[in-house]
Amino acid sequence: MSMADPILLGVDTGGTFTDFLVLRDGRLRVHKCLSTPTAPEQAILQGIAELGLAPERLRVVHGSTVATNAVLEGRLARTAYVTNRGFADVLTIGRQTRAALYDLQPPPVPPPVPPTLCLEVDGRLGPGGERLAPLTEAALAELVAQLRALAPEAVAINLLFSPLDDADERRIAAMVPAGIFVSRSSAVLPTLGEYERGIATWLNAAVGPRVAGYLARLGQALAPAPVSVMQSSGQTIDSRQAGGRGVHLLLSGPAGGLAGAQAIGRACGLSRLLTFDMGGTSTDVSVIDGQPRLAEQTHVGRYPVNVPAVDVHTIGAGGGSLARVDAGGVLLVGPASAGAEPGPACYGRGGCMATVTDANVVLGRLPITAALGDLRLDRAAAEAALARVAGPLGTSPAAAAEGIIALANAHMTEALQVITLQRGEDPRDYVLACFGGAGGLHVCALAEALGITRALVPMHAGVLSAYGMLAAAPGRQAVHALGVPLCAGGLASAAGLGEALTQQIEVALDREGVASGRQRQCYVELRYRGQSHTLGVPLSGLAEAEAAFHAAHERRYGHRLDLPLEIAAVRAAVQGPAPRLPAPLRRPAARAAPADNVVVVGEVRPVPVWSRAALPAAPLAGPLIVLDADSSTWVARGWQARLDELGHLHLHRQGAPSGA
Repeated sequence: MSMADPILLGVDTGGTFTDFLVLRDGRLRVHKCLSTPTAPEQAILQGIAELGLAPERLRVVHGSTVATNAVLEGRLARTAYVTNRGFADVLTIGRQTRAALYDLQPPPVPPPVPPTLCLEVDGRLGPGGERLAPLTEAALAELVAQLRALAPEAVAINLLFSPLDDADERRIAAMVPAGIFVSRSSAVLPTLGEYERGIATWLNAAVGPRVAGYLARLGQALAPAPVSVMQSSGQTIDSRQAGGRGVHLLLSGPAGGLAGAQAIGRACGLSRLLTFDMGGTSTDVSVIDGQPRLAEQTHVGRYPVNVPAVDVHTIGAGGGSLARVDAGGVLLVGPASAGAEPGPACYGRGGCMATVTDANVVLGRLPITAALGDLRLDRAAAEAALARVAGPLGTSPAAAAEGIIALANAHMTEALQVITLQRGEDPRDYVLACFGGAGGLHVCALAEALGITRALVPMHAGVLSAYGMLAAAPGRQAVHALGVPLCAGGLASAAGLGEALTQQIEVALDREGVASGRQRQCYVELRYRGQSHTLGVPLSGLAEAEAAFHAAHERRYGHRLDLPLEIAAVRAAVQGPAPRLPAPLRRPAARAAPADNVVVVGEVRPVPVWSRAALPAAPLAGPLIVLDADSSTWVARGWQARLDELGHLHLHRQGAPSGA
């Protein structure tokens, strides 16, 4: 790398830590600092200053949680919702599903948009795109007057059948008073289904001012460094374009982790990975089968989001998850978290409630010599926090810690079962790849619970999402409604629409300066006639598309039907070349010996503590602890650990066949 070459910086902002991975002169450097949730850019600027990096030479790729946190915490912009007359209640009514099927007295849930902010206009299209009623100038003038009186921060426009003709939505958008963020459903999610399209449009508008403002501040602070942002689809986009696409950033961080896991799995010759990303606040699980899977529908909080996104299942269980005893004397763990302020008690920052991290410290699986950025662990504070839980349970702090770990593991095992067993997949067919700052402490227990005999703890596992920011390729995905029968003519229409979508993406990537040599893919979203849900299959010949859909439907739902098929939508994806990150071979350790021996609850002898860099070439039998600059791994009894030439840690259940 010459002096003129940029320094690449991957940044992942989490609920507890902000992770940095720097690629400079062919070397990777890791850094962590505590997040600043109220102003995430402050932690980023602090980390860059601590790393001594000059913006003039930087190229930054960022995983942002601003949109996600705004939705989960309800910090949304005051948004007006504009729709056809008679349809103001669509977002409130939704699909009329209940969160708890047998709860006869569910608590009232506030509507996404208050009735006073739901505005209706005349003008109407039919299901074939035909004009039923005009949108008059008088109706537009009345709408503008209402918007001026309400003074919202954002406007979401969602008219019936707008994907077939978006002229009315464009006319309304052009009339919105200056200074108000505008989101059109025909631009955000041009598919049929007014509720899902409306929710996506409303979310895009409601997070838009926050996301756009944050990215503008970050870009200004880092100028002249170019800044890209990870999208939910696992592809990066220029931050100047991302400001208006906040709904596409809701799974930004988890998508980065999957991009990193995919890159490392490919380097290790592993194409089927069951990923497990355990951070301080939450745990994300997913499946990589050659590449990360895209979800047919994701949920953020209670809202369905149908924009392209990696298929990730998230639960509120992380290293910072709080443990408590309820009024009935039952131990509970999560979903509330200690977060970055004050953090787990062992961080020594004023926290007094027990967390999963405190339990690992008390059990000895997380030695106090472990490095967590600039933090130094306080074992006495962790023991005091565990004593507060142990008292009501009538047990010792160590026994309470074991209970906390067992309960957290049960939550995470259930999450892994949701994305495998509940979808007809056998988890034993996969290698469990764990990352995140806390993942390595639980990987063996989770693998055993699922019957998995092989696991992978990548190099830089604690900052793998930041690594994924650098490994991800730039690109975009676009989808558009079609609604035609699956036949030769329908496929011809789909091919034409797919080509048009591809060209739109190509133009956008040209504007962002994405290099040539791009990969292009088109899919058709198929369903049985009368069915609401779709399954995506590659755009191909008629017989191939039919066979692929029937096989996918049987795999997902357990049956196939003898019914006509229809093409509900077409999806196009264009991806630029992925960056080539260095994969330096690991030098043999000059001194293959553990750095320390510690007492671990449940083990009769002190357990050796190894630095990853000091591990020998030959496999080591557990129990042992492996420390990194950004994470720690507990290798339980009955497991073997082997470090490969790239520095990745491979775990194998002793007694299992080597190829299992």
